[in-house]
Amino acid sequence: MNRNYNKWFLTAVKKTIIKYGMLKEGDKLALGVSGGKDSSALLYIMSLVQSHAPFHFSMQAIFVDMGWEMDIAPLEDLCSNLGIPFNVEKTRISRIVFEVRQEKNPCSLCAKLRRGALHKAAKELGCNRVALGHHLDDVIQTFFLNLIYTGKMDTFKPHTYLSRQDLYLIRPLVSITQRTVSSLVRLENLPVIKNPCPVAGETKRHEMGEITDFITSRYPSFYQRFVTSLEKSGIWPAQPFFFQESMGGKLPLL
Repeated sequence: MNRNYNKWFLTAVKKTIIKYGMLKEGDKLALGVSGGKDSSALLYIMSLVQSHAPFHFSMQAIFVDMGWEMDIAPLEDLCSNLGIPFNVEKTRISRIVFEVRQEKNPCSLCAKLRRGALHKAAKELGCNRVALGHHLDDVIQTFFLNLIYTGKMDTFKPHTYLSRQDLYLIRPLVSITQRTVSSLVRLENLPVIKNPCPVAGETKRHEMGEITDFITSRYPSFYQRFVTSLEKSGIWPAQPFFFQESMGGKLPLL
């Protein structure tokens, strides 16, 4: 492991996991992977977290096959090198969205179907938690999407319980930026598989990414102040969770 990783990003990820109570002894964690840089970084970072954790938890990678022609061998190789079992959940989502439904704005339906397939696969593998590779820029972009298109000041949470599926959804990378993720992927030569979706790069989220890039390039402190505002407003919990069952109410040191 690069000695600078703790100061660069790993300590921040560990603190996020601890603060929001994302993991505990005996958890079975499903890592949602797509072949993009965010999910490759999630695989790599969580393998580091697992090697440092003072308690045992297991991990499985799940790739939701949308029906596109994709060479996922590099992603499978990464999982093999990290010792993480790799699973493929085959679907017909691309055909449903673009051929059957012919959606003019396909992203919402596509995301819903992908989530359903991921959660189904996680449950079948006996997992009780699902981790996604969303980073801090994704948090901000989602906030802007909600604000501009629905008039709602909200974004996704770091840790959510999905009662219908009886799954916990966690996002361990929400404290690090897109720039950090991209730098890690380049440094470790992690695989990035081109997104075959015909609307990739043309979505409203892509537009929000441009807005986020503009603001954070001019005001670097915006990142931390944004997180502070989420906690002060109650959108994110400001107080840490505690591992009551396995840690006696004390925060573990990852």
